[in-house]
Amino acid sequence: MNRQTQGIELKWLLLGMFFGSIGNSFVWPMTTIYMHEQLHESLTVSGIVLLFYSGANVVGSYISGMLFDKRNPRHLMLGGTIAATVVIATMIFFNGWPIYAILLTAIGFFNGWIITMVNSFGTRLHKDGRYVFNMLYFANNLGMVIGTTIVGPLYQHAHGNIAPLFTITTILYILFSIVVFVYFKEDPHPEPVDEARFKDDSPATTTSLPRANLWINWIFFVALCVVWTMYEQWSSNLSVFMTDQGISMTKYSLLWTLNGVLIVVMQLLLTWLNRWYNNPYAQVFVGIFTVGLSFVLLLFAKSYIWYIIAMVILTIGEATAFPTMPAIVNSLSPVGVKGKYQGILNAFSSLGKAFGPLFGGLIIGAASYRILFVICAASIFVMEIIVWAVVQLNKSQTVKY
Repeated sequence: MNRQTQGIELKWLLLGMFFGSIGNSFVWPMTTIYMHEQLHESLTVSGIVLLFYSGANVVGSYISGMLFDKRNPRHLMLGGTIAATVVIATMIFFNGWPIYAILLTAIGFFNGWIITMVNSFGTRLHKDGRYVFNMLYFANNLGMVIGTTIVGPLYQHAHGNIAPLFTITTILYILFSIVVFVYFKEDPHPEPVDEARFKDDSPATTTSLPRANLWINWIFFVALCVVWTMYEQWSSNLSVFMTDQGISMTKYSLLWTLNGVLIVVMQLLLTWLNRWYNNPYAQVFVGIFTVGLSFVLLLFAKSYIWYIIAMVILTIGEATAFPTMPAIVNSLSPVGVKGKYQGILNAFSSLGKAFGPLFGGLIIGAASYRILFVICAASIFVMEIIVWAVVQLNKSQTVKY
């Protein structure tokens, strides 16, 4: 028997992710600049607002993952996109202080909700999990490249008025909602799920994980939290370190353009390689290691070319590990709890993103940037060893779904 489907094709899932990604890239990158220059709030306050944004993202991810397995996923997805659209549309007219911070936190909640929903829908497709998550990662980053490339000029052209950006974002989310309404369909006659080959006759086993699966899933959750905490140094504190060395903000921004383009290329390359090489755990090991290696290179960075090389290494690790880990979690999770575990995974990732800038700031304040880079590299390498050990001890006993 075929697995139950939610009646959606991958192309519509990717299109929705693409619209949402462009919309997101019009919101969060401008927060610090807008709050500091237009709302005249301190950088500390901006950091606290972003922390609330990420914290709400964690909560949204966890709740939507839990509900996906128990309620109508299409209704949940549609409700999330419509609610996000209403909040963003409200910010066209109400974007002063403190309403901006309150509404931005609400957006964080619904973004976590939507991303978890999209990933959970991806677990229901009749395709190889790694291909699905690679393509979702591709669509997300393609949207980010386009969005972050044009948001700066648009903001400058509007002379600091953020309303036009929220107008465009609202239009994108309306398109996203239309895609969900039209193409995210329930199968009116779903076929029963065939899990007979990996369960006994007890109904409870359909929603419980074997111990080996549980160990690997949870070590992945912790690893993503740690790696994202360190990764966030690139997108937050590194800009100050580079400008202190006389490197312009324009060159720093170009690193992220390079990152986005390389991710798109890497996802296409990995999709092709996966046809010939089938070892997802090896991809995770290589990916985590190369993210750590990028911080080692930063210790020796004396010129801009070193930062380019380090960014290339970082991107290889990011593109290799980050989409592969949710695919493995998907394969290790029974149908009845796939949404739950995708929600937990996104929540731990968001937690790392939330505390990353604060963690880096504390280390820099107490010691130095170089100490921060050493701690980041060491933490990731230690996490790599722990992940490898847990996988080796449990992989042969896992059950795939």
